[in-house]
Amino acid sequence: MAQDNFWSAFVLLLLILDPFGNLPFFIAVMRKLPSKRRLPVALREIGIAYAVLLTFMFGGHGFLKLMNLSQPSIEVAGGVILLLVAIKMIFSTTSEIFGGEGGREPLIFPLAVPLLAGPSALATVLLLASRQPGEIWTWVGALSSAVAVTGGLLLMSETLLKWLGDSVMNAAEKLMGLILTAIAVNMLLSGIRSYFGL
Repeated sequence: MAQDNFWSAFVLLLLILDPFGNLPFFIAVMRKLPSKRRLPVALREIGIAYAVLLTFMFGGHGFLKLMNLSQPSIEVAGGVILLLVAIKMIFSTTSEIFGGEGGREPLIFPLAVPLLAGPSALATVLLLASRQPGEIWTWVGALSSAVAVTGGLLLMSETLLKWLGDSVMNAAEKLMGLILTAIAVNMLLSGIRSYFGL
């Protein structure tokens, strides 16, 4: 059961982190930096995003209590956010919603937050931790693996874009968007069923 939870959470988080969709934007930001600064900056931003997501995962239950939020409301909100992200993945050409800061070295914004640790990722880790707090280390493992895979793909971004080309990358993002749409709808329906006790 724990292994099933791990893989389902890992796939969900990987879809939300959307490494293929974020490659063009990541490359655009990295190209503005001196070559010797690219790897340290990329590793730092991936590390910051991971720390932010972990904080939300461990602080999720306390946050829900503090804000007096119910489990179904988080599921419905998470489903809505994921659905919006999925629609963006399917219908946009690249991850173009964040503006560039010409010449400046990025710190937290826009690579760590919101590119990696965006609203959908934060809502998802919050939901995982609050739904089954006893499985917290399964969620931590899934998050760590998803961030590691995403980080690895982003660090290889220029090579991947050269190998696969824009059309393959766009097709991969659209496919991930379709899968995420189904997950988002399922999350929405689950929240509605829980609220009405169905």
